[in-house]
Formats: sequence, C-alpha cells, structure tokens
Amino acid sequence: MSRNRRGLALLVTVALALAGCTADPEPRRESRSTPTPEATPGVTPGPAGVGDPYFPTAGNSGYDVERYTLKVRYDPTSDELRGDATVRATADTDLPLFHLDLAGLTVRRVTVDGTPARHTREGTELVVTPAAPVRAGTAFTVQVGYDGRPEPLRNETIGEGGWLHTADGAVALGQPESASTWFPVNDHPSDKAAYDFEITVPKGLVVVANGVPKGQRPAAGGFTTWRWSEAAPMASYLSTVVIGKYRTSTGEHRGRPVFSAVAASLPRGAADESVARTVAVADYLESVFGPYPFAAYGGVVVDEPRIRYALETQSRPVYSANFFRGGENTGVVAHELAHQWFGDSVSVARWSDIWLNEGLATYAEWLWAEHQGRDTAQAAFEQRYASSDDQVWRVPPGAPGVANLFSDSVYERGGMTVHALRVTVGDDAFFRLLKTWAADKRNGNATTAEFVATAERVCGQQLDDLFAAWLYGTERPAPPTRR
Repeated sequence: MSRNRRGLALLVTVALALAGCTADPEPRRESRSTPTPEATPGVTPGPAGVGDPYFPTAGNSGYDVERYTLKVRYDPTSDELRGDATVRATADTDLPLFHLDLAGLTVRRVTVDGTPARHTREGTELVVTPAAPVRAGTAFTVQVGYDGRPEPLRNETIGEGGWLHTADGAVALGQPESASTWFPVNDHPSDKAAYDFEITVPKGLVVVANGVPKGQRPAAGGFTTWRWSEAAPMASYLSTVVIGKYRTSTGEHRGRPVFSAVAASLPRGAADESVARTVAVADYLESVFGPYPFAAYGGVVVDEPRIRYALETQSRPVYSANFFRGGENTGVVAHELAHQWFGDSVSVARWSDIWLNEGLATYAEWLWAEHQGRDTAQAAFEQRYASSDDQVWRVPPGAPGVANLFSDSVYERGGMTVHALRVTVGDDAFFRLLKTWAADKRNGNATTAEFVATAERVCGQQLDDLFAAWLYGTERPAPPTRR
C-alpha cells in the first residue's frame, strides 16, 4: 500500500493507509537479539479466527481454500448485490462445523457438497453445519447464495474498508480486511486461493478485477457479465472489483495481457501516463527481484473521495487519483508493483510482519528513482535518516502494534532497514538475497524470522545485531557501515 504524501490520507479510511488507530501497540522489544522462529509469536488456531496476534478473530481455521468462484450481480441504481459463491477447500481437521467471514448481507442458502447445510450468523461470521462432518484431509465444496446492500466494515481500531458504493458504481478495496463485505471468505492472508469472477452490471459500465480478463457477454435485463480469473494464490484482501465509467487500455507484454482503467471523470493526462508506464516499471523491477510473478499486468485509477491511498491488489493495483494531481507519478507505481513480489506473491503469514511488504516496496521506490536518474538509494536513505522524527525510532517496524501498522516506522524505517542490510552485506549478496527470497517464498507466506534466516544463509553473515537495532530497537541506530 502507498499512502498519499500530499496530506490527503487522513480520513476515516486512514486505517487502510496510515492506521490512525486507538488500540495499544504491542509491547516493544528491548532485547538486542533477533527473535528465533521459536520465540516469535505464533498463530493459534480456533474455529473463528486464525489467531493472528494483531487480529485474533480475522480469518478461520480448520480448512484450506483452493479456489473461490464468485458470481455477483450488482445494480448501482439500487445498490443491491446478489451473489452466488462457491468455495472449494480441504479440511485440515474434522469439521462438524466451520466458519466463513461475511459482513452483513442476507444468506439465503448454503450447501456442502450439494447437500443443504444449516447456517447461522454470529456477527461477521457465517457458521455452517454440514449434514455430516467433513473429515480431515477431505476436499469439500461450499456454495452460498446471498443478497443485500453491501456496506464497508467499520472497526474502531482500524477504521473502514470493503465495498464502497460510488457515484457511478462501486469499489471493493481495503487492508487488512475488505473481501468479507461482498462474499463469504476466509479473510486472512495466511489462506491464499485462486479466484474466478463473474460480475454482472448494467450495460455500459466497466468491471475490473484481478488476473486475466476473460471477456464479457450480454446478460438478461440490459446487463453485461464481465469475467476475470486469477490462477495464482491470492490473499483475500488483495481481491478487488471496480465498477463504473472508466476508459480502458489493453495490450500484451511478454505474452501476458495488459488491462488498465482510469476513471472517465478524470481528464486525460498524468494518471493515464503513469499507469501506462506499468510494464516499463515492472520490467525494471524484474531485473532486481526476479521473474514477474503473475499472468497479467495493469492498474486502475479511481476518482473516489474516500479512497486516498493506493493498494497492491494482485496483478492490477488500484490508485487514488490524488497521486496524479501534480503530474506523472511513477514512484507510486513502482511501490505498488514491488508489492506484486513482496506482499502479493510472498505474503505475510501474520500482520505483525507487515514491514516485509512495506519496507521492501518503499525501497523499490528508491531504486526506481535512482534508475530514472534522480536521487540514489543512498541519498534517499540519508534524507530519511536525518529527517525522521522521534516517533519513527520509538516504534519498532518489526513489531509496530496494531495502532502503528501503517505508520512511518513501517514504511520509512522499514525502507531504511533494507538499505542498512544492503550496506552491511554488499550489493552482490543483497541483490542475490532479494531474488532468492522472492523465488523461495513464491506463492506462499513468510515471517520476519524466515527472512532473517534467508539473509544470513545467502549473505553468509550473522545479522542478529543489525535486525535487532533496525527492526526492534526503540532508539535511532548508528548509520550502517560495510563490514
């Protein structure tokens, strides 16, 4: 995620960009040693919630989703959504019942392997009791029919995110939660899955989602059905649907489809030009991080006052129009495209490790600027190091707490941590590490402890002191020097 640096990000949606939250931060680490995998807080499973230390009720345990097939009909005039979701999963344990996340909306029917199942609602949980328990190791299919007027999630700790009704359609977007506002889902990044979308809207409106465009066809009542498919595993918060009046551009690059869209309400210019640079930026990042991880490219620029951030929605980031008010901005494109490797392909196993996403994406902005002949990464580091306020150094990016999940510490100090690592180990080892990390964890989930272990293995150095100071310390570390 990129935050709008023009001072426009402080709205209710701040939790999705800057996290102006009320929850107390996680206790700060005082130890100078890097946590080992054994010492790092784990995820304790439970029927409702995977036990993420920051969001214990997020997601659900007991099963692993393979694919979501989502058939949704939406009429912006009435703001009515009707959906049919098919969830294919495998049970990790015996399941006499299981939970799916679904906020609001009315469930009309649920079947498990074609047999009607009992269902109840407990807040934002859909509790499904199949006719017979699903046995451990068994693949099963859940089908849910539902309808209603979707509403964004509003949480006193993290703010608002999810389905937003707009002037000409809708946008489904948000971090760390959003998907459960418009379909039943295991809404935590630890359970990634493939997605197929069939979104039916009034004729004349555009629908953009993740992955490869699969075309459109007429539907009854003057509607059109748009189809999209994301075959690579995707965390639920990275799913998106954008509906409305957009001008689109299509093409092909390196055998992959390119599909981008810009809100028709925006004048042609900087937004179009910036998104058109997507493949050029991706090609440069590929030279740094290794092969581009997905089957499609693109981007979407929305003109919606409540969205004042950019989000790395898989294969097709969504950008607020505010990023382009002052002219072309490929820095934000570089940030969100870097997330395609770090955040999307390699996803966090728990939200406390968010610096792995944002620190590496921030550093990608610095690398891209240097590649463009502007400030070097070293100059960017020095500027941030000199200008960062005390709060950046009081909040450890490796354990920021919920209240600081999207703080300057996570972004800027996260980027400085990456540069400190580069200076310490040298360029050859550093860039070899980035490619190794992206390859080893491709399509999976990862923790900080695993990143540290990989860095020490690839670089051949013991790095406890460096990561303890830059990720977990509460004072400004000394500038890095080459060993």
